[in-house]
Amino acid sequence: MRGRTPSWWSEAHDFLSEDDLLGPVVQRFGPDGISSRDDLFQTLVRSIVGQQISVLAADAIWGRLVEHLGEVTPAAVLASDQKNIAACGVTRPKASYIHGLAERSDELLHQPWETMTDEAIQKHLVQFRGIGPWTAEMILMFHFLRPDVFSLGDIGLIRGTQRLVPEAETKEQVSEIAERWRPYRTAAAWYLWRILDPVPVEY
Repeated sequence: MRGRTPSWWSEAHDFLSEDDLLGPVVQRFGPDGISSRDDLFQTLVRSIVGQQISVLAADAIWGRLVEHLGEVTPAAVLASDQKNIAACGVTRPKASYIHGLAERSDELLHQPWETMTDEAIQKHLVQFRGIGPWTAEMILMFHFLRPDVFSLGDIGLIRGTQRLVPEAETKEQVSEIAERWRPYRTAAAWYLWRILDPVPVEY
């Protein structure tokens, strides 16, 4: 895995290895885990690209976007236009969101992140068009490496939990099950995704 890795991952791995439900999954996929690219803008754009489409489709579109822009930075986005960004395979609304984030990048990116709670970061991010609760939660997990994030808006986490507990039919029931994985629900999510797709999730 490339990028920065969380200091808490080893402890989370050991904790979840002992869990009756998730332990066998953790042991099957091993100790390697989540990492951050350490580039908030790039991670945000990649998460927008990945909204409501498959991992394979998102990877293909991301590859075309990187090829078009050269480097996924606010300056590179603003040097292009929404039409050419959409031509990489993203929808017109997503192209608009990406361009809008580039236009407001100073306000978006320059915050006292280290002193902010998960809730404060999420509240800041969802002010921007294209960033809803799910995207903000992915940013908390994949950029800020916060240890205890579990997105009930992510269908993969719902289905992954249901593979372990088929009778968990509602989001509320899934949320109750996820409580057993505190304070490392981010790591639990990582392994739940692997149940459905052995390829590691990246943003």
